[in-house]
Amino acid sequence: MPAIEIGRVCTKIVGKESGRKCVVVDIIDQNFVLVTGPKSVSGIKRRRVNIKHLMPLDKLVNIQKGASDEEVLAQLKNSNLIDYMKAREKIVLA
Repeated sequence: MPAIEIGRVCTKIVGKESGRKCVVVDIIDQNFVLVTGPKSVSGIKRRRVNIKHLMPLDKLVNIQKGASDEEVLAQLKNSNLIDYMKAREKIVLA
């Protein structure tokens, strides 16, 4: 199982959005991915993020590469993950 793949739910561990969850929408290269919350759910807008700033979780959403925010939102609703995505995680870095 690849840690970072399209549809993988992750938690941001660095920056002002640390603790918020997002979904990987596209893999740009070996260091960067495109993620979205979507903003209406978790507060993370679609943006390029360094893989080192993400912690992959065990949840996976069935989306295609480059899916729109509306498609991601629909799949989150189908998977009953909306409340899970809204909850913030406490990040403790050692």
